[in-house]
Amino acid sequence: MTQLIGLTAGLLTTIAFLPQVIKTWKMRSAKDLSLSTFSLFFVGVALWLVYGVISNDLPIILTNVFTLILAGILLFFKLKFK
Repeated sequence: MTQLIGLTAGLLTTIAFLPQVIKTWKMRSAKDLSLSTFSLFFVGVALWLVYGVISNDLPIILTNVFTLILAGILLFFKLKFK
């Protein structure tokens, strides 16, 4: 049950980024995104991933891999669509 709660929480917080990624891609604009915020967020998620690997915690590993990808895409868009 604990694993299921962790996976569900991670899935929901990861999916929360999809609308922003899609909107930024469609609009070809990331001017409203804060580079410093998303940079810090990206590093934080990367550290959560490292923690998950060290702890061998599957929900933390899986959800943070996908969150890291989405945050990385937003950072890429922020730099590309200046």
